[in-house]
Amino acid sequence: MEIYLPIADMPVNVFLLLAMGAAVGFISAMFGISGGFLMTPLLIFLGIPAAIAVASQTSQIAASSMTGVLGYARRGALDLKLGAVLTLGGAVGTVAGVAFFNAMRRLGQLELVIVVSYVVLFGFIGTLMLVESLRALWSARRGVARRRRRGGEHPWYVGLPLRMRFYRSKLYASVIPFLAVAFLIGFAGAVLGVGGGFIMVPTLLYLFRIPATVVVGTSLFQILCTMLGATVLHAVTNQLVDVVLALILVVGGVFGAQFGARAGQRLGGETFRLLLALLVLAVGVRFALELVVQPHEPFSIMRVGPER
Repeated sequence: MEIYLPIADMPVNVFLLLAMGAAVGFISAMFGISGGFLMTPLLIFLGIPAAIAVASQTSQIAASSMTGVLGYARRGALDLKLGAVLTLGGAVGTVAGVAFFNAMRRLGQLELVIVVSYVVLFGFIGTLMLVESLRALWSARRGVARRRRRGGEHPWYVGLPLRMRFYRSKLYASVIPFLAVAFLIGFAGAVLGVGGGFIMVPTLLYLFRIPATVVVGTSLFQILCTMLGATVLHAVTNQLVDVVLALILVVGGVFGAQFGARAGQRLGGETFRLLLALLVLAVGVRFALELVVQPHEPFSIMRVGPER
């Protein structure tokens, strides 16, 4: 059964889209990430133009993050003060990212930028995660305990100016590194259609030593706010948000997330990190192949300049 996507201007199999949404929803709930870094490449591989895939995916990420934020807020596992700081940095990054997105689209280089960015970003992050997870597995098998941080031991960037106390996160730190990280994630989210949870969660855990009980909820809050902003900006500035596509993905994602959450509870910590690292690396490798494999249609015709 095919359905017509008005913005993408192409028919797609609705059951295939639902299956993709369910699969990504399953993985997202299992690993506690937004899933945009998986769905956007899948839409591109399906033949949907990269610009529409990115713009439409931001609305799907925002919708899927809403449920998680409400759940964590009810359990008191959300640091609103830290989330507000992250949202501020993410909002500035989102505006800059949408401006960069539109500039590259006008120059006709958007798809190349997206592919190269996925290869570099996911190759780098996936490799770091894989090395860390293999090291943790090796240490666990040898019975070597990890070195614990001593009291009063903090990284240098925590002591930068403009320090603020975050009671829920049990941290007294400068807001400058938080703003910088949020800016980069907001920028990447607007350009690549990713929520950035797979970057934000490890950053808050390992670089800022924030308790795991509030990390996921705070990260989802920042993702929700920045992706809502990205959706509005994409819809207003370039009219690329395909509502039909986004709705189908949301329905499939909600269905798959119910099973993914149960599966995630059965995974061990080391296995969890290893599978996530392999997943990120696989996406990067798939995009790298796009750069070296000859396409079926080496030439295409499209308008890159303003209409006269």
